[in-house]
Amino acid sequence: VAEADCAGPAPLGTREDLRLLPLITIDPVDARDRDDAVYAEPDTDPKNVGGHIIWVAIADVAHYVRPNSALDREARKRGNSTYFPDRVVPMLPDVLSGDMCSLHEHVDRACMAVQMRITAHGRKLDHRFTRGLMRSQGSLHYAQVQDAIDGRADEKTAPLLDPVLKPLYAAYAALKQAKNARQPLDLELPERKIVLSDDGKVTSVDFRDRFDAHKLIEEYMILANVAAAEELIRLKRPLLFRVHEEPSPQKLDSLREVAEASGFTLAKGQVLKTEHLNRLLAQAQGTEFDELMNISTLRSMTQAYYNAENFGHFGLALRNYAHFTSPIRRYSDLIVHRALIAGHAWGDDGLSAWDIENLDETAKLISDTERRSMMAERDTTDRYLAAFLADRVGSEFSGRISGVQRFGLFVKLDETGADGLVPIRSVGREFFHYDQDSQTLIGSDTGVVIGIGQRVLVRLAEASPLSGGLMLDLLNIEGKTLPSGRQGRPGRYQPRKPGPAAAKAEKIKRKVVRKRK
Repeated sequence: VAEADCAGPAPLGTREDLRLLPLITIDPVDARDRDDAVYAEPDTDPKNVGGHIIWVAIADVAHYVRPNSALDREARKRGNSTYFPDRVVPMLPDVLSGDMCSLHEHVDRACMAVQMRITAHGRKLDHRFTRGLMRSQGSLHYAQVQDAIDGRADEKTAPLLDPVLKPLYAAYAALKQAKNARQPLDLELPERKIVLSDDGKVTSVDFRDRFDAHKLIEEYMILANVAAAEELIRLKRPLLFRVHEEPSPQKLDSLREVAEASGFTLAKGQVLKTEHLNRLLAQAQGTEFDELMNISTLRSMTQAYYNAENFGHFGLALRNYAHFTSPIRRYSDLIVHRALIAGHAWGDDGLSAWDIENLDETAKLISDTERRSMMAERDTTDRYLAAFLADRVGSEFSGRISGVQRFGLFVKLDETGADGLVPIRSVGREFFHYDQDSQTLIGSDTGVVIGIGQRVLVRLAEASPLSGGLMLDLLNIEGKTLPSGRQGRPGRYQPRKPGPAAAKAEKIKRKVVRKRK
């Protein structure tokens, strides 16, 4: 912290002066750390008709966090910032993450920037990295930008609409074409937003809005991350790749079982590509199995991780990918920045000999800290949800079976997205056989089959804010109570073709968000 307190503004020095470039930041409305700024303009090169020039400028954290300094050692140990509903545990001290490094509007900030040229169809032609000094022309938020594009500009966005926002969206339209051709995994999953009162109590649980402005920033960041990986490969410099391997055959078989049980098909006997999974998701879109297939596909995926060796990114359908765009909150990005500094001889704060020697260890360390952060964020959210629902024990909720195990059923509640457990002892009055392949429970007397995706009505029996656990009683499945007597021989889980969801009108309409890559 003492090191951070001594930090001052970076001088122009040998940096490229980008202060006249009308870069802007677009973030959540409550953002404190602004890592990235963007700008786009039409390419005037007659050889690239309809093309665009895109700028992505990223906070120059490496200028402040020197290799093997106390700041560096603590940042490496933390690996990333962790975000809870009530607070953030930052990777860097607030004086850096929320001030000196953050790209606030109308102040000079050190940055690492990349200029990229793309065709009218979104294919990247070339890129150029630079170490610069920038001055953001506006700190905007997603809804504000979307409103401006939709014809509802405010005092802040009105002057930026024609010179800045419209060219950004024009370049984004080109990037969308390239994305559609590449076919990255197209998951749609709801993201919860827990709203707290001033005294820390949950007042509501909403689902976050999802705008084209979110997708625009995502595509710009992905393009810059690809450029960073390609640049360091060209320079033959060591770096940390962001790796995402394809699903295991076992996970694919399980996904195939769930798909077939829902009346869909996932082809066998071919090299799996993301487009095959997207085809499956498209089959489910608009049916009652839409959310189920998105959740099941997500569960079949391996976890992304960091590695000094490049194995590609399956989910994004990219051969070369690294994290470059969020060095305020991810240590991996700081390593990539240092590699670029060393590769271009921009200063003595590049990748050190120690950094290079310990790259494999760093990759494992920050992959582990990322997983721990995700678990902590999820567990904390579960505890807040349990506290929110504690006053409603005995109430009935609609939901959908999201998991089946030998010991019971997991149910995702429609209203809050909370997950609860129906213990096997409260599932009917007969013995249930567990079929691991199809992830179903089959009644030994009645032959009734209980599987993922079925609609249920449950009663909240217990909510434990301390553990985040919810215990549920099963009232009915697909509108019917479970039979209690012998009615027939047990059978296989027969696929049923999806039809229009009977409960569609009752289902809470909610925005959805793609999984963070």
